[in-house]
Amino acid sequence: MTKIRTQYNRRSFIKISAAAGGGMLIGFSWLNACKPNAPEMAAGLPLPEEWYEINGYIKIGDTGLVTIYSPNPEIGQNVRTSMPMIVAEELDVPWDHVVVEQAPLNTGFYQNQFAGGSLSIRLSWNALRMAGATGRRMLLEAAAKEWGVGVADLNASEGVIKEINGDRSVTYGEIASKAVGIEIPEEVELKEVKDFKLIGTSQKNVDGKKIVTGEPLFGLDFHRDGMKLAVIAHPPAFGMTVGDFNEDEIKGMPGVDDAFVIDTSISEPAMFDEKGFHKLVAIVGTSTWPLMQAKKALRVNWQTVGELESTTIHKKRLVDALVNGQVQESRRDGNPEAAFRKAAKVIERTYNAPFIAHNTLEPMNFFAHVTADGAELIGPTQTPEALEGSVAKLLGMPLENITVNMTRIGGGFGRRLYVHFGLEAAAISKKIGGPVKLIYTREDDMTQGTYRPTYSSVYKAGLDENNNLIAFSVRGAGLPEGPVFPNRFPAGTVENYSAEKILAPTNVTTGAWRAPRSNFTAGAEQSFLDEVAELAGKDPIDFRLELFDRAINDPVGAEYEYDAERYAGVLKLVREKSNWNTPMEGVHRGVAAYFCHSTYVAEVFDMVMENGNPVIQKVWCAVDCGIVVNPDAGVNMIQGGVIDGIGHAMYSQLTFDNGSPREMNFDTYKLIRHSQAPREIEVFFVQNEIAPTGLGEPGLPPAMGALANAMYKATGVRYYDQPFMGMERKVLG
Repeated sequence: MTKIRTQYNRRSFIKISAAAGGGMLIGFSWLNACKPNAPEMAAGLPLPEEWYEINGYIKIGDTGLVTIYSPNPEIGQNVRTSMPMIVAEELDVPWDHVVVEQAPLNTGFYQNQFAGGSLSIRLSWNALRMAGATGRRMLLEAAAKEWGVGVADLNASEGVIKEINGDRSVTYGEIASKAVGIEIPEEVELKEVKDFKLIGTSQKNVDGKKIVTGEPLFGLDFHRDGMKLAVIAHPPAFGMTVGDFNEDEIKGMPGVDDAFVIDTSISEPAMFDEKGFHKLVAIVGTSTWPLMQAKKALRVNWQTVGELESTTIHKKRLVDALVNGQVQESRRDGNPEAAFRKAAKVIERTYNAPFIAHNTLEPMNFFAHVTADGAELIGPTQTPEALEGSVAKLLGMPLENITVNMTRIGGGFGRRLYVHFGLEAAAISKKIGGPVKLIYTREDDMTQGTYRPTYSSVYKAGLDENNNLIAFSVRGAGLPEGPVFPNRFPAGTVENYSAEKILAPTNVTTGAWRAPRSNFTAGAEQSFLDEVAELAGKDPIDFRLELFDRAINDPVGAEYEYDAERYAGVLKLVREKSNWNTPMEGVHRGVAAYFCHSTYVAEVFDMVMENGNPVIQKVWCAVDCGIVVNPDAGVNMIQGGVIDGIGHAMYSQLTFDNGSPREMNFDTYKLIRHSQAPREIEVFFVQNEIAPTGLGEPGLPPAMGALANAMYKATGVRYYDQPFMGMERKVLG
C-alpha cells in the first residue's frame, strides 16, 4: 500500500478545526502535488514559489454528510463532480453522502484558482487523495481512542467505522467532532488502485438536475435587486480608439440612464489581465432592448492610432516570417540540409490556418458593485485571481477589499482566461456609483479579439532509396506566436531533424484557444505524415509505428517530451478497435495521433460519400490519460473535442479588412451543425495505474488531422488550408 506524507517543508499540509454547527473541518493543500514539470504550466500557467498553502476544505458534518468546497471554476469539464469523487474514494464515504459547493476566490487561502490547460485533476490528484485518506485516518484514530482499542482493530468503509472483531460501530458524523483534537499523522496510507470503488465508475454531474431544470447557475442568470444593465461599444477596428461620441443624444433616448467613455488600462498588466480594447463607450439602463437601440444610434469619433491590418497583410507577414522571422524556439539533430540533398525522394508542403474566435455559448457577462470601500464581482471567469488583481490595480484598492465569486461558466475554451470584461464591469460600476451587470452581444465578443492566432507552417521530409525517413524539418510562424513544439514528435525519431517556432507582429489581440498551438500543429503534422507515408508506399499507422520504434529503441538527439511507448500504444489500440486492417467497401478512413497536456490520443475517422457529400460515419478514439476518474465525463470531453475540432477545421475563420473582422455573427462565421457531427464516436481508454493527466483539450487536435486524411481518401483532394470547406461549398452531412 502506498504511503504519502501529510507535511511538506515548513508548512503543514493538513489543518483540522471544529466546524460550525458540529463536525470536523479539514483544511488541506489543494495543489500540494504541483511540480513545475509541465510544458503547459511553463508556457502559460505559472505556479507560485510556495506550493503548500492550505487551500481546500472538507467538512464532515455531524449528520454524516461530507461537504467539499471546490475552488476551481467549473467550465463544463465536470471537475465539480470528479474532484470530490477522488476525496470520497479515499475518505471511503458513500457518494450519495457528498455535497459539493463552489468556493469563492480567496487568494490568502486558495492558490491558483483557475480553469485551463487541462490541469485541474492532474494537479490535484495527490492532494485530494491525501486529504481524503487523512480524514479517514483521523476518524479511525478518534474511534480507537473512544473505544480504547488500536486503529488496526478497526475498519472504515462507506462512512461507518466498525470493530473488526467486535460489534461496535459508529458513523463518521457521530465521531467527527471528536477527531478535531487528534494529532495529524505524518503520513497516511492511500488505497491501491485495484481497491478503488468510486474512482473509475461513472457518476452523474452534480449540477446536472439544476442545469436541465434551468435553475440559475451561470453568470447570465445572476440578478440582484437594484442593479443596472450595461452594454459597450468598442472600436470597430484593431488600430483604432475612442474619441468623443453623441453623448447628449444617447443619454436622452428612452431607457438610457447614462452613457460615457471608460478606460480599463492598467499599469504592469499580468498574463491574463488585459486583452483587446481599453477605451470603450458604455451605455447604462435597466433593460437590454432600449440599450441595444441606443447602441445602434451611436455616432463615435473613432481615432486611428495604429495600422489597420487586413487578411492580405497577415498572409504576407506569415510568408515573410517563414523566411526571415525571429525564431523563438528551435531544435536541430544531425544535418538536415545534407540529408535532404542525398534523399531519393523529397516532399514539402505548407499548411495554413486563420484567426478563429471562441464563440462561447453563454455571452460574455459580469456583475460588479464598486463602493468607496471595496468591490464585489460575480460572474464566469476562468482566472478569478487575475481578475481580482487587475481590479485592484484599476481601482487603486488593496486586494483584501476585492471579492470575486464564481458562477458556473457556459463555455470558455480559453476565452474567459482574460479578465477585460470583468474590468469593464468594475469601471462602469465605479462611474455610476452602483451595481451593474455588463452583457456583451455576440458581435461584441467576436470583434473584440483574444482569437486563436493565424498560423503557417512548412513541413519537409526526405526518404532514402528504401523509403526510410532520413530527414524532417518544420518551420512554423504565427501572428503573434509560432505553432511549433520543437521537442515533440517526430523529434527523437529521425536522424536529421530541425524545428523552428517563429513569431511575427500584429495588433490583433490573440489568446489561448482550446489546446493552444496543438489545435493547428496536430492537423498539419498528421496530414503531412500521411502524405509522407503514401510517398513511401507504407500504411499510415505502420509508418508512424516505425518512427516510434526508433524513439523507443534508439532515440535521436536530446530528450523529447513524449513517452514513445504510450504514444505507440494508442495507435495500436485504435488500429485494433477500428479493425483498421480490414477494408470496408465505400468507407474511407483517416488516422491521426497526437500528444498534448500529457495525454495521448489516436483517432480513426470512417467517412462515406452520400449524394456527393462526405459524411463522417464513425470516429474511433483511443486515449491514454492515466487513471480515468469518471469514465462518462471523460468520454463526453473526448467526444466534444472531436466535434469541436471537426467544426473549426471544416468551416470557421475570421478575415480582416482595414483592421475590422468581416465575420461578426453566425450568419457569416460558420459553426458545425448537429446534423454534421459524426453519427457515432466511440472512446476507448488505456487501462493503467498512471496518475491522471489532461482530458479537456487532447481530443481536439488529432481530429483535425484524421479528418483531413479521411477527406483525402474520400475525395482525392489534400487539404492544406483551414477551413477545408468555405461557406459557398457543400456542407458536411
